[in-house]
Amino acid sequence: MKRRSLLAASVVLALSTTLAACGSGSGAKETAGGVDAATATSAMDFGSMEELVAAAQKEGGLNVIALPDDWANYGAVITGFEDKYDIDVNSANPNASSAEEIQAAVNQKGQSTAPDVFDLGAAVALANTDKFAPYKVATWDSIPEGNKHPDGLWVNNYTGIMSVGYDSSKVPEPKDLDGLLGADYKGAVALNGDPTQAGAAFAAMGTISTLAGGSVADFAPGIDWMGKLKAAGNFLTVDPTPATIASGETPVVFDWSFNNEAAATGNPKFKTTILPGAAYVSFYNEAVNADAPHPAAARLWQEWIFSDDAQKLFMEGNSVPVRVDALKESGSVDEALLQKTTFGTTSEDWVSPNETETEAANKLLGERWAELTQ
Repeated sequence: MKRRSLLAASVVLALSTTLAACGSGSGAKETAGGVDAATATSAMDFGSMEELVAAAQKEGGLNVIALPDDWANYGAVITGFEDKYDIDVNSANPNASSAEEIQAAVNQKGQSTAPDVFDLGAAVALANTDKFAPYKVATWDSIPEGNKHPDGLWVNNYTGIMSVGYDSSKVPEPKDLDGLLGADYKGAVALNGDPTQAGAAFAAMGTISTLAGGSVADFAPGIDWMGKLKAAGNFLTVDPTPATIASGETPVVFDWSFNNEAAATGNPKFKTTILPGAAYVSFYNEAVNADAPHPAAARLWQEWIFSDDAQKLFMEGNSVPVRVDALKESGSVDEALLQKTTFGTTSEDWVSPNETETEAANKLLGERWAELTQ
């Protein structure tokens, strides 16, 4: 599972991880045609997509961070980029958090090892737009308006459905939120990280709050419910991983559906369910590092991420790509895969926070979450 240990911009830990070295062409911002790749806002600034590809290949590599192979099918997404464009991807610190991504960019600014691109939870992305370079991909018009910054500073790339994974050999299938307060779930219920820091855990609090009578902006009912979970002795503070799920150490996990589905690989008895009520989604955000050492390759990565091929790869990893409606309209998405990925839900069933709601929820978490972990 991915770096779900830091989300909130207010909590930024020092990162000492050494990122993988990039190719010898790193740092070359000028293309053969004299284009400053670091200021390009679309492929047409290079003259054409072909010239963007050539500029990216000349740079000799791409640095990514916090992209484990089993998170939303990123292993296949990375391999697809390398195969299509013959550019090596240097993947650093796969389990880093969103905030650690930003800290890596700050710590390594001006170095050839700095991240070229980011994949971030909402709160961190919205708090760090000054570190992003605007860019609009060729498929820009098919990305819904609500899923992108108007200037292209960030663009939603994929989401999961917030779900509950459970070890069916240890606990019964959860049927509703309050059922998790019962004796069947003693010491069993975990979030994937700290919600003041981790994107998946923040989203878990979003769905808990919504189901407990709050909203995507008002997390107070969800925090109160977590207090009840702790008082019942059911709140498990272990950070779940594939290993803890495989061993049965974390029998019940609030997490993205694509993570819980992937966990079944290590534990076939680990099942995934969606609690009745609104389905919580919160898209992750793709952005170009304004100080990317490979600025052309960073922009080509954006083109790849939002292409039909890569968006379908996200879906094959049980995540919902931002251009899912465009894929449906073109007839290029398998209906059975769509139903499996979305658990039969549609956008009409989803609740998702906007910028203001995310900030309000994050602020309340910052004020109250510590009381649950003391």
